[in-house]
Amino acid sequence: GLAFKPNTDDMREAPSRVIIKELIDRGASIVAYDPVAMKEARRVITEPIDYAEDPMQALNGADALVIVTEWKEFRSPDFEIMAQRLKSKLIFDGRNMYEPAVVKRAGLIYEGIGRK
Repeated sequence: GLAFKPNTDDMREAPSRVIIKELIDRGASIVAYDPVAMKEARRVITEPIDYAEDPMQALNGADALVIVTEWKEFRSPDFEIMAQRLKSKLIFDGRNMYEPAVVKRAGLIYEGIGRK
């Protein structure tokens, strides 16, 4: 997700903007998805990124998934399909949405912000 918080298209002070800029500066390519804020994101994000039509499309061949906004539709994904689509099987969960043991059983590497 790109929006500042779920259920809005508000991109003001959205952490995704800082994260995208930093990743681009370090040479990353970004494919982003947000259920509501795509139009607003295209307007305010000046870095060269691509946009996916749905969350699973954003994972195709990606090195990692970075979760920035806790959208309801992201809460119960099919981790096996995620593992098939992600090249490096890595999830950075900035909202601690997932139970690490469940994610790891699907063959994914999970890093939750603030978790040990």
